[in-house]
Order: sequence, then C-alpha cells, then structure tokens
Amino acid sequence: MSRIYSFPPIVDERSRVLIAGTAPSVKSLQHGQFYGHPHNYFWRVIYGLFQHPVPGQEGYPPPDPDYEQRIRFAREHRLALWDVIASCEREGSLDVNIKGEVPNDIPGLLSEYPGIRCIAFNGSKACDTFRRAFGNHASLEGIALLRMPSTSPIPTRNMRSLEDRLAVWRQLVPYAKGE
Repeated sequence: MSRIYSFPPIVDERSRVLIAGTAPSVKSLQHGQFYGHPHNYFWRVIYGLFQHPVPGQEGYPPPDPDYEQRIRFAREHRLALWDVIASCEREGSLDVNIKGEVPNDIPGLLSEYPGIRCIAFNGSKACDTFRRAFGNHASLEGIALLRMPSTSPIPTRNMRSLEDRLAVWRQLVPYAKGE
C-alpha cells in the first residue's frame, strides 16, 4: 500500500466556502484534478448550485469539460477546494480503506483566508477526520461546519441521485454569496 498526497488548495481572497474532501481518488491522482473521476457528482453539483435548468431540456447544463474552466467557475462562486487529509495510505479509492492519515493545516488556511465562513465537508469521513484533528480549534469560531452527503456516485439509502445531493448541498449557497 502506497502513501498518497492531497493537492495544494485552490483558494483566493474571495473564497467564502471551503469544500473539504477526504483525499484524492485514484482517478483524481491520475488526472491531477480535484474530483477527477468522471462519474463523481461533484462538478455537476457545483454547477447545479449556481445555474438554472435549461428551459425545454431536462436538467442542468453540464459542467465545462475543461478542468481549468471548472476551477474558474468554482472561484467565481467563492468556493475553495482542499482535502482534510494531507497524506494517507489507501488501497483503491474508498474512504473506508484510509489508514495513517495526516491532516492538512486547515486552521492555518482559515487564518490566511479569513473570508472563509463555512466549511462544507464532502462526506462523513472528511467531517469526522476534521473533527478528530481540529475539534474545538480557536480558528473555527464563527465558521459554519456543514456535513454534506458525499458526491460519490455510490448510492446510499438517502442519496440516490444528483437531485438528492443538490437538495442538501444548496445550504452552502448563502455562505458563498456572503448572505
């Protein structure tokens, strides 16, 4: 089992919401992209939060196929991306296989980017790992912590589709808009 490492954060002074995953999947590492697996709902959720359904068509416009454009879209909507885990050992891509995790310095990031008012955790493992590592850290005062359903395409009892996930993920929009 080899050690994997997260990507550097995508963040700037306009960021209001940090979306925190666990660690990059095998496909994400191969592509060198956050949420690089084409079946992951992440980019469809992000675009769905800030776009409207196309009249006369079913659903939302698809995310831009170009990764840099997707990153630009996230930044334009004041979203930052990073992982809770800086490095870990994991066979495959499932969070249940994560061992020996070392957390990223999220308190340091919050200190450097004080405009971030919300951390939206992409799944339970990201949230639980963060709480174990940072619990009641002083940098969290005034920061909303939202445990979101994973954008993994694996269905759960309560999350079967993109629409199910979008309905819950919408709660981060007011934070992104600075409301």
